[in-house]
Amino acid sequence: MNKTYLKLSLDLDFVLIAITASLKDYVLCHKINTNLNFEFSKIDDHEVFFNTDEAPLSFSKYYFFMEEGEQEYFLVSNRNSEGFLIPEMNKVDFFMVIHQFIDKEDLNFITSNLNKIPDIQVAAQIDVRKLKSKENLVM
Repeated sequence: MNKTYLKLSLDLDFVLIAITASLKDYVLCHKINTNLNFEFSKIDDHEVFFNTDEAPLSFSKYYFFMEEGEQEYFLVSNRNSEGFLIPEMNKVDFFMVIHQFIDKEDLNFITSNLNKIPDIQVAAQIDVRKLKSKENLVM
């Protein structure tokens, strides 16, 4: 009998920016909206199953769609009362996930302007492929 194997691959075609800021999620969104002219709005929480026999963990999530370039932006909290979305990055408070192509100039503009917000300690691009828990970021 022939065996057929199913090989799954994750769609990791997005840019990831890690943000360290000791702010509430809605306060950070307001500051980003004000400083970068974005329009983040709250959507349903991002749920991740860490164990199949337990309830999923929920992380707050915000969404913004930029018609020019058809880019989708998500701002997701890395922390909740029960753990981390990406445990190996436990110093990071939020992740900005950018779907669709973004050129280096626009990405540098976003990260530099995020770093200009006084309440943000650090905003830096992260290589998604190097994360152990990268599947938790699939939206």
